[in-house]
Amino acid sequence: MSQQVGYSGGLDEGRVPWVDTAKGLCIVLVVMMHATLGVGEAMGGKGFMHWVVAFARPFRMPDFFLVSGLFLSRVIDRDWKAYADRRVVHFLYFYLLWLVIQSTLKYGQVSGGTPTGFVHHLVLSLIEPFGTLWFVYLLAVFSVATKLLRGVPPVVLLALAAALQIVPVHTGWTLIDEFCARYVYFLAGYFLAPAIFRLAEAAVARPALSLAGLAVWALANGFFALSPSPVDGYPTLASLPVVSLALGAIGAVAVVTIAALLTPTRVATPFRHCGRHSIAIYLAFFLPMAATRAVLLKSGAFDDVGLVSAIVTAVAVVAPLILERLVRETPLSFLFRRPAAFHIAPARAPRLQPAE
Repeated sequence: MSQQVGYSGGLDEGRVPWVDTAKGLCIVLVVMMHATLGVGEAMGGKGFMHWVVAFARPFRMPDFFLVSGLFLSRVIDRDWKAYADRRVVHFLYFYLLWLVIQSTLKYGQVSGGTPTGFVHHLVLSLIEPFGTLWFVYLLAVFSVATKLLRGVPPVVLLALAAALQIVPVHTGWTLIDEFCARYVYFLAGYFLAPAIFRLAEAAVARPALSLAGLAVWALANGFFALSPSPVDGYPTLASLPVVSLALGAIGAVAVVTIAALLTPTRVATPFRHCGRHSIAIYLAFFLPMAATRAVLLKSGAFDDVGLVSAIVTAVAVVAPLILERLVRETPLSFLFRRPAAFHIAPARAPRLQPAE
């Protein structure tokens, strides 16, 4: 019996549709960022997609972490063994599996062409998250930290996490730097989950007011995200201390609102599907992204950076979804489902575990 993968290892039953939509929006934005910046670098220019990526930068990852913390309260009261199975082993299984897969595909690049170099790379990746997999790695770390810190009052813990985000931390170690920059959003999802769900309900109940608020947010976010900063080391106004935290939090709220408004419409269908399989996209998008970019650039069929970026983004999102569907009922299902052999606690009966 395998457990379908999700950001906290949840089952398919009883999902919250708007959360899937929000996750779908986030994963598309993440893939878009990697695809667009890669194409821009390869083609030596920028296109319209670069503006979208820049606009989304303040809130793209904050919302992903906020959504990832929404359902932590459902499992955090369990004993350490059961909790670790759902929130630590689950993520580490996919991190280690895809670390090997991605590293093998990039053997020459990561190993220097020697088996010893390859082993050294794998060992180093246990403490320095590799490539795009840092997100999955960090979720396991956040889960452990939050369980250990349960005795700290929520207000105090949120304040400390906010301070870590505000104070520039640049050690060069991804684990430390990203922990400081992102933990506050994960905690906000955990501690403020009831308020976030009420916000989604209120957005649907008052669509006109919600749309007006989103319009104001879009203008403000765009201004800060696209305006250069006068302070060295901070490329835009949105990257400035305090401003970055505020835009991340407000942007996360905006994505929740957008997802809640979109979910009843057909427009949300593809995003909701992406959200249900977001980790499959996150784990596997790198290969179709790189392959599509290489094919398009070699063919010379398109010379517009924005168009090439859009095509690469679309393929990088859709290809993992096709792969996940093809292997779902085959021996290769372990790529996106954690086999029973890799559980350290018995699986519980299905319960309401939306979009995790």
